[in-house]
Amino acid sequence: MTVPILNASGCLDALVAPEVARSLDAFVTKTVTPLPREGNPPPRIAETEHGMLNSIGLQNPGVDGFLEHHLPKLASLEVPIWVSVGGFSAGDFAQVCSALDSCDDVATVELNLSCPNVEEAPETSAELVAAARGATSKVLYAKLSPATSDVAESARAVADAGADGLSLVNTIRGLQLDADTLRPQIANGPGGYSGPALRPIALACVYACAAAVDLPIVGMGGVTCGRDALDLVSAGASAVALGTLLFSDPEAPARVRAELEAEVRRRGQGFAAGLRGAAHGSTMSRPASAE
Repeated sequence: MTVPILNASGCLDALVAPEVARSLDAFVTKTVTPLPREGNPPPRIAETEHGMLNSIGLQNPGVDGFLEHHLPKLASLEVPIWVSVGGFSAGDFAQVCSALDSCDDVATVELNLSCPNVEEAPETSAELVAAARGATSKVLYAKLSPATSDVAESARAVADAGADGLSLVNTIRGLQLDADTLRPQIANGPGGYSGPALRPIALACVYACAAAVDLPIVGMGGVTCGRDALDLVSAGASAVALGTLLFSDPEAPARVRAELEAEVRRRGQGFAAGLRGAAHGSTMSRPASAE
């Protein structure tokens, strides 16, 4: 079995680049909230030496606008659709999940439990997952933050609350100052940090969570090549998502997939999934669904 390649939420506009979306095994939408959001004030993106900061602020048309105007167009791409869901309370998560529940075009819901650019919900991640679980029968993936003292414990908590899988990891808060003014380059100050510098952090989180729970994991964070993808699989990921890379190399999905397959063949394996968990001294058999 091959390892599915997805995009990280917010890193690809499928309607602007449909051929890139079709090259993925599943497309993950930007985060959808109950009501429309304009997002944070500009500037909202800043390049750094080893990655990128963003503070978009969950700009989206709201769930009603998404269902009416966006989802039908995404469905026409004939790629499994994962909808990223966010909010500012357990009720928000439940509301969006309930609205998506009867939509056959939605294959999976990814719960954005850890956006660093907006005010957090007062409930714990487990409480948010439980609220979503009570509102939908869809497959639920919990997207966790690397900025926690014990990500494995967070994984156990959301698994017990009803999560079917994990997305690891979200961005981590960072700051970039302008060289001349010494003021933050992003209007809101800090932003979510992504890119190659995030990769070792993501790898550690995947490694810890794969040992803690028996759930499929989508590994993401700084993937630039097939070897990076293989590292995440070896740590325990059963699928890999590309994020910041897609801004500079939209054709990356095909390249990373080919490089991953070459890395696997070089190690005498037929499929990358056969190396899942190799970093733990054993292999894991449960794959992630990209449907």
